[in-house]
Amino acid sequence: MEASILDLRRRMAEVLRSLDRNETVKILYRGRQRAILIPAKSAGKKRCSVSSLQAFGMWKDYRGLTDASEHVRKLRKGRFDVI
Repeated sequence: MEASILDLRRRMAEVLRSLDRNETVKILYRGRQRAILIPAKSAGKKRCSVSSLQAFGMWKDYRGLTDASEHVRKLRKGRFDVI
């Protein structure tokens, strides 16, 4: 199915029904394809745990960080709080 931006706004129920039928939906913007919606069931990705991701635990051997919440607080502090 092809759907324009206007179709997404006005006929979203029809787009969702086509996704329920396991159809992919091509999103068009000014007549050109901008995106493809793939039904979640057929996306082919199985769920994985966070600990299996490469970035998980990358700071575990860093010795300069004792309290993670304090470190985040310092990062989020505005630059004018130092003055």
